[in-house]
Amino acid sequence: MISEMIRNFRDDESGQGITEYGAILAFVALLVAVVFGFAQGTLQSAISQSFSTIVSQLNRLNGFTAAAT
Repeated sequence: MISEMIRNFRDDESGQGITEYGAILAFVALLVAVVFGFAQGTLQSAISQSFSTIVSQLNRLNGFTAAAT
């Protein structure tokens, strides 16, 4: 019974996709860090303004949903 559980655990590959996605995410994060390093502020201000716009729109949407309830 225990040997069967160990065999099933060893042969289970369901977490493999998560590991691959994590590796891809780490690679993308590294690329973004390199781009920020080379852009030195111009890209940073554009991304910061984009996130500020998104946050303000989400806050406005949250206000609409709070008023509707």
